[in-house]
Amino acid sequence: MSERWKVVIVGGGFGGLSAAQHLNSNLVDVTLIDRRNYHLFQPLLYQVATGSLSAGEVASPLRSVLSRQKNTRVWLGTVVDIDPDSKRVVLADGTIVPYDSLIVAAGSQTSYFGHNEWQEWAPGMKSVEEATTIRHKILYAFEVAERISDPEQRRAWLTFVIVGAGPTGVELSGAIAEIARQTLKNDFRSINPEEAQIILLDGAPRVLMSFPEDLSQKASHSLAKLGVQLRCGAMVKQVDEEGLTIESDKQTDSIAAKTVVWAGGIAASPLGKILASHTKAETDKGGRVKVNPDLTIPNYPDIYIIGDLASAMDRKEKPLPGLAQVAMQGGAYAAKAILRKVKGQSELPPFHYFDKGSLAVIGRAAAVADVFGAHLSGFIAWLVWVFIHLMYLVTFQSRVLVFIQWAIQNLTFSRGARLITGAAPTDFNFTKELSEIKPASTNAPR
Repeated sequence: MSERWKVVIVGGGFGGLSAAQHLNSNLVDVTLIDRRNYHLFQPLLYQVATGSLSAGEVASPLRSVLSRQKNTRVWLGTVVDIDPDSKRVVLADGTIVPYDSLIVAAGSQTSYFGHNEWQEWAPGMKSVEEATTIRHKILYAFEVAERISDPEQRRAWLTFVIVGAGPTGVELSGAIAEIARQTLKNDFRSINPEEAQIILLDGAPRVLMSFPEDLSQKASHSLAKLGVQLRCGAMVKQVDEEGLTIESDKQTDSIAAKTVVWAGGIAASPLGKILASHTKAETDKGGRVKVNPDLTIPNYPDIYIIGDLASAMDRKEKPLPGLAQVAMQGGAYAAKAILRKVKGQSELPPFHYFDKGSLAVIGRAAAVADVFGAHLSGFIAWLVWVFIHLMYLVTFQSRVLVFIQWAIQNLTFSRGARLITGAAPTDFNFTKELSEIKPASTNAPR
């Protein structure tokens, strides 16, 4: 009996996991390789960063998710090289994994547009570690402000800047505003958390540039109601421990802020550059590999690239967006194409992305949605957002836990995962300030 067709999948995100699940067949042996042992539901990562959910509620162990697929094994490892001619994948520990078909779904990383030194002061939000770092920074800022009497320093600690007004930036700024104005409003004695400044800035002329203009305007109105300050058409020039410098209308301005979060852009995984150099494939400005209409690399029909790593076009020759649903549909397509090849059947027609719409939540019972051409906003859009996100969570347990947490939060504004974890920061010396703190009753919120 001949060996079964070997399929290797690099990456356990939306695309890689979707491909693995659609390859549940006794005709193939599947090896899924990821440097993490879990699938992360990134659209809800901002809720980990703002204390609404814990990391375990938005991440599911890959082995558990795929435990019933006996033809699939999961390996924990980091892919550092791919040899497309000898059909081998090389891991960081030197392990070599052969394949007959390869699906590369390595995802993306935060882009600082050539200024990676800004990452120290403005963390991105692509991993659980980054989300917990941001949660730490947000909650710690209120703790420091509670103990400071100097109004200028206090203002800097109570200023939160989110760079990037896409869905992640909009959702994060809305969540921080709700924390300041609802969740923490009775928790402190020397400060009024409602005085916190939340600034959302972007170089684009409006928020949610990928959405229709009417929904963008409604999102801006909802953010303004929460007290979020919008600064569009602003370019970041510098970020450091004191805040950031921006340029708007040819004028330079400095913002004193101890908490800056970067939601300003993404770049393809470095694996894309490695693969492109070996296959002579072209890449776009973001490092994504340009693929054929069937998601394969030119001259390498057994290598499929999906998700954020692929530069694919729709029928109108417009680049497909880096969304979870694009990756999931691409993973399903690649899996079906491989199974048809193994069975000796005719090839699939070119990949066609079915756009189900876009969603962004602003706050409690407030969202915008472009669903099948219908423009929704407010409570109805929020219900659609809740339903779709619950359904996209990988495990039933996660759906139940997240639903319960959301129900409690929307009834009480409480955020159960509001924990400052990790080592205690040493970025502020209270010795002098403690002797100057005014009595709590002087500035206590009314």
